[in-house]
Amino acid sequence: MKDRRHLLYATLALVGGIIGGAASNRLLPGEGIASAAARAAREIKAEKFVVVDRNGSARGVIQVNSRGVADIALDDDTGHPRAELSVSAQGSAKVGFYDQNGAQRVTLGETPSGRSGLAIYATNGRQIAGFTVAEDNQSSVTLYDPNNGRARVGLGVAANGEPALVLFDQNGRDRAELHVSLDGHPGLALADANGKSIAGLPVSEAPQPQQ
Repeated sequence: MKDRRHLLYATLALVGGIIGGAASNRLLPGEGIASAAARAAREIKAEKFVVVDRNGSARGVIQVNSRGVADIALDDDTGHPRAELSVSAQGSAKVGFYDQNGAQRVTLGETPSGRSGLAIYATNGRQIAGFTVAEDNQSSVTLYDPNNGRARVGLGVAANGEPALVLFDQNGRDRAELHVSLDGHPGLALADANGKSIAGLPVSEAPQPQQ
């Protein structure tokens, strides 16, 4: 639980509760709300906050962990992590969601290099789908084999606007590609298990008849 992260609204609720509790406990007989507010703490500092339910069970943590990751983590009432929000020491940020068994299922984030993306995981913990956008605006969707984690389908648009579809075999090797060039010409390429091209179908536009 020390290294799990969670959603931001828990921070606001926790800090609001602490400030409100501190102010009410310090009210003096006849003291008005305005004068109490003037005496309220303006800043709270701590390395870690733990949010507990009415039974005293931990349900969330706000902390900077031993790896320098600032995180907010929220658990369900069985103690399993269900949501996270974190920022690493290097500047990458992510939001993650977990299933009832505590297994990661969805992650949304951005790296310091400017690549952002969404990853979806199977029940066995392997990534099965991903959508990414690079700093140069190149985008791609990748689907993975849930049994071995290897890429099987890739669909992308290059930074210059050229789209392409790639199919991989069970070993992750590129076996078929379909693309359209920037000038509008489509192409198809097939490869064997060693990556050697075995067939291709470049298509050129038919010449227009002379007027």
